[in-house]
Amino acid sequence: MDKLHDYQGIAGRFHQWRDNIKEYYEDFHDKKSTNLVDTVKRQLKGNASANKDYSHVFRTKTRSELVRVSAAVMGIEFSYAAETAFVSPTLLKIGVEHQHMTLVWALSPLVGFFLCPVLGSLSDRCKLNIGRRRPFILLLSIGVIFGLLLVPNGETLGYWFGDENLHLRDSISEIDNITSTQNSPPKSSHSWGIFFTVFGTVLLDFDADACQSPARAYLLDVCLPEDQARGLSTFTIMAGLGGFFGYSMGGVNWDETEIGRRLGGHVKAVFSIITIIFIACVTFTLTSFAEIPLWVLANTDTSNCKGDTLTALSKSYGACESDEKTFNDMDDNKQITTEKENPNISIAHQIVDETSFTKDPEITQENTCAQNGDSENPQNTMELESLSHYLLSIVYMPLSLRIICVTNLFCWMAHVCYSLYFTDFVGESVFNGDPKATLGSRPQKRYEEGVRFGCWGMAMYSLSCSFYSLIIENLIQRFRAKTVYVGGLLFYCIGMALMALTRAKLSVIVFSWTAGIMYSTLFTMPYLLVAHYHNVSTANIKTTV
Repeated sequence: MDKLHDYQGIAGRFHQWRDNIKEYYEDFHDKKSTNLVDTVKRQLKGNASANKDYSHVFRTKTRSELVRVSAAVMGIEFSYAAETAFVSPTLLKIGVEHQHMTLVWALSPLVGFFLCPVLGSLSDRCKLNIGRRRPFILLLSIGVIFGLLLVPNGETLGYWFGDENLHLRDSISEIDNITSTQNSPPKSSHSWGIFFTVFGTVLLDFDADACQSPARAYLLDVCLPEDQARGLSTFTIMAGLGGFFGYSMGGVNWDETEIGRRLGGHVKAVFSIITIIFIACVTFTLTSFAEIPLWVLANTDTSNCKGDTLTALSKSYGACESDEKTFNDMDDNKQITTEKENPNISIAHQIVDETSFTKDPEITQENTCAQNGDSENPQNTMELESLSHYLLSIVYMPLSLRIICVTNLFCWMAHVCYSLYFTDFVGESVFNGDPKATLGSRPQKRYEEGVRFGCWGMAMYSLSCSFYSLIIENLIQRFRAKTVYVGGLLFYCIGMALMALTRAKLSVIVFSWTAGIMYSTLFTMPYLLVAHYHNVSTANIKTTV
């Protein structure tokens, strides 16, 4: 199989895809049920007689295959680009005040604080035939799509529900030479538009954030351990490219193009195109590789424990401690047996174990087999941490970790101020525009121009993040982690201070590169420090013992 993928040309791959599509269609046509309920039940319960080849999980992936698996995060970054560039200006245009706009951005993190751990645990325990990660990628992607549709069209939906057209009223007021203060509509006149836009913002922001975790876990699930570093680097590069091209699309003046005029203006054109790109990227990833379902792994675990074919296990599989890493295919010609007969099982063990969202280390074979004996009762096979334990773990932690968390908190606060309000800052402070000015007026046009120009600055921020991610490991080895961590944060502070003081077009482009360095630092250094902390703690425990 490896040689086939190495020597296949474009034509060969095309024929392979055609044959796969034909095979899927014939299989669906032969096995489809006239009863939709039975089909859903079969997917939920798992099909013990399934005959499917999962050998692709145990082979080395090519770079093009890693790109395909990572395509989903590229689509997510496209949606992030549209969100961070245009949501704040859109909210200001429909009448949301600056102080209220910050509260809107706080809703999504608040929801994610409680729901993301639950989604992660559910993903670890998911027993659908299509796997553990892809169902959640699909579910959260649907939420992203609805958010991409609601944000640019919230104002229009508000008009359908009875909101007053502010732009039309302003035009009538100008014709009649009536002052805007005498005829300004009440703030509540745009309530429906604000509701739909805010709801779309929360939906888009939460689902895009939450979708990254199963997308990254899916990459690790279908890759060999030796491919995971290369896969994660591909994942990061795809994310950077998605952000760069997404922000660049926002910098194009779509109002002057035929596409922009047909789609209803600049913002609607950007969101519409990004919606199509997002659907294509997610589809490209979801159809790449089949996951080994959790119920398949669990079905063979009990027999493996009874037959004493596995030695003691050191870690549990996420929230489901009873589910182990072996799979017996029903086809005699395609069989993955125990670890002794096939070394790929140890690989599957590592893959599944490393991609668990919620781990409880140091589980032994005896405990695992005991839990499998109670497999008829699902409640006995799953041991989940309570919400109170999750919240208390945030309050009570070692001092070193607390310092890292507090530092990370303030760093993210600083970075979010840049990413969420940057285009509005450029439109108002650099270009001297007004988001609430009359449609077609000079201040309104200057603001629109500033928002588009700010998109180019954010494109530079995304590009610098990708470049810096490629060299940060070498910098750590040369200058040590402390210097790189503190230096990256200070570099961002200096860049943002100079941008605020100068307020020039050139500074928007140049100093945005410092934000990319900050972003890459936040995604690298805290995790390295936490890993180093645990390594040192483990070493100290071993020496004392």
